[in-house]
Amino acid sequence: MLSASVKWTEAVTVVEQSRDGVTPTAATKLNSSTVKEKQPNSTDVSEGNKGMNEEEEEDREDPKTKDEKAELDCPPLGLESLGVDDSQIRASSHQRTGLGPHRGRLNIQSGIEDGDQYDGAWCAEFKDQHQWLEVDAIHLILFTGVILQGRNSIWSWDWVETYKVQLSNDSVDWQTCMNGTEEAIFKGNQNPETPVLGLLPVPTVARFIRINPQTWYSNGTICLRAEVLGCRVHDPTDLYFDQHERGSRDNLDFRHHDYKEMRKLMKSVTEECPDITRIYTIGKSYMGLKLYVMEISDNPGKHELGEPEFRYVAGMHGNEALGRELVLNLMQYLCKEYKKGTQRVVRLVTETRIHLLPSMNPDGYEVAYEKGSELAGWAEGRYSFEGIDLNHNFPDLNNIMWDAQESAADATKVSNHYIPIPEYYTQEDAMVAPETRAIISWMQDIPFVLSANLHGGELVVTYPFDCTRDWAPQEDTPTADDAFFRWLATVYASTHLVLANPDRRICHYEDFQMHNNIINGGAWHTVPGSMNDFSYLHTNCFEVTVELSCDKFPHANELPVEWENNKESLLVYMEQVHRGIKGVIRDKITKQGIANAVIKVEDHDHDIRSANGGDYWRLLNPGEYKVVVWAEGYFPSMRRCHVGMEPHPTICDFTLTKTPIQRLKEIRAKGEKIPKDLQLRLRALRMRKLRASTKAINRRRESQQLQMRRARSS
Repeated sequence: MLSASVKWTEAVTVVEQSRDGVTPTAATKLNSSTVKEKQPNSTDVSEGNKGMNEEEEEDREDPKTKDEKAELDCPPLGLESLGVDDSQIRASSHQRTGLGPHRGRLNIQSGIEDGDQYDGAWCAEFKDQHQWLEVDAIHLILFTGVILQGRNSIWSWDWVETYKVQLSNDSVDWQTCMNGTEEAIFKGNQNPETPVLGLLPVPTVARFIRINPQTWYSNGTICLRAEVLGCRVHDPTDLYFDQHERGSRDNLDFRHHDYKEMRKLMKSVTEECPDITRIYTIGKSYMGLKLYVMEISDNPGKHELGEPEFRYVAGMHGNEALGRELVLNLMQYLCKEYKKGTQRVVRLVTETRIHLLPSMNPDGYEVAYEKGSELAGWAEGRYSFEGIDLNHNFPDLNNIMWDAQESAADATKVSNHYIPIPEYYTQEDAMVAPETRAIISWMQDIPFVLSANLHGGELVVTYPFDCTRDWAPQEDTPTADDAFFRWLATVYASTHLVLANPDRRICHYEDFQMHNNIINGGAWHTVPGSMNDFSYLHTNCFEVTVELSCDKFPHANELPVEWENNKESLLVYMEQVHRGIKGVIRDKITKQGIANAVIKVEDHDHDIRSANGGDYWRLLNPGEYKVVVWAEGYFPSMRRCHVGMEPHPTICDFTLTKTPIQRLKEIRAKGEKIPKDLQLRLRALRMRKLRASTKAINRRRESQQLQMRRARSS
């Protein structure tokens, strides 16, 4: 029997060894066409770039290891990534529509209810050795292997334990893969979820492939999810062969980067664009891996007055690897296009301070990376090393705010922003991941305005609130800025090449097209303690979650296409940081900026605060707004601000005047003499207070006398 637990990196070696001894006459083949050579689609990193300075020795790899990593084996055909259409998959039989052959895709997820049309595998109607799942590759393929899973289900346990593989050119005459003189029997699964790789003893060229189960879990039935590995074969009869090759024109490093390789790439970008880039760390993971951030700005390392701060965060779930690679691609792209003088990028870099965190959960990613893109499964590497889901690990400020509103006599007096972190969260025994603590400190240090959290495994953009009231499992739970959040989500979704395609297939079992590919987080499923909600309630920053693709960990050969799918969305979303109003709040006399001033927008029950320099940014849709600004020790100020359709902010500056009492406190603190004008203002203020209090007393006295007269007359 063939090994059922071979790792992806090992699979490359095994197949290459088999191929070395194969000749056109000796190989088991159904077609003698030659295989088109596949080369890594990546840029070279110079020998001088060995990682961050303090870790250069650690990053030096053995040349042999580096060569093995660069060697590409045949990629997946595309069952998981939906590159293979439903019409290309057939089966001998199926139990019902929801368990049809189109559901036999690696890592496909079922709905909660068994029995609907979106179940978690292909399942044969009959339990015998004549059942099969067939894939039509359309083109000639050098097939090298098969990856199998069991059925994804809460209620049922089903998987295939052994199987045969059959190949054909016409779907009529079939040849069974041989292991020497005997038919090859491949080891399948021992549980429903763990992917198992079976390598063909001899890679074989054909168009059709069948998986033919031989034995299955004794208490179950024949059910499987599959991926097929194979290289496209050059076909001289296909006049359009080269046109089928998909990719990107951008010269970027399209491959998966582990921790060391990520550091090298980031350093290479800073060396290429030293004037606009800076690398810094915000903390370490549980296993001591640094959380690296790249800043891209025309003045790196400094917050410029009036310039908004933007961030992309990827890799919160370690096995959702596409976001990590897109952020790394974005670093390279911004650097290269800035050097070319591309006006759109130059404007972004000079007018925005951009922060890119490619890996929030590096420990989890290393676990998934070691298994490889197809063998990591659906959950391997998702959590932190401690087993914490980082997207549930932030303080639940939603319920703190909602509880306070319900118990308050006047709910409008309850704080709707900058809600403090609760005491329980700061205790020594609180289960807070070091990665989460690092992100919170980062948020508190930098006045971020806009952010997106990049995930994977679905195609949809979600927006706050993620947590529902009263712990409802699903319920639309809008924020006070629901209209602008919907705009943000729509901007990304409508420019994403796959999300915007009305003919696309749904990923698993939920059709988000009926919601225009955006959805309120709580309406999808409740997530208490999410980063999005915390960002909105504890800081000024608006944040959405982008589910980038059906496949959490796409194969390296799919990364160029995924970059093209997301490139425009990544750029246009960053540009939204310049929507709404912005300005500087200053002291009338000193002209100094006022930090921590509160900015209130009428009919928007969510306030924001000014940064240390007195500058602020309030994201708003086009319209007319009444804006009130106040700060401790100052009289409030009101302005009407107009937000136009243009993608740039309206400038709304404010000048605040200190109250006489505040001026008096400051003068007394300095031990100075009170100016005469201030003495007169304080005297007038005391007279106004005296008149007001006297008036209130007289009204109360008149009311009491009236009540007494009514009591006597009755």
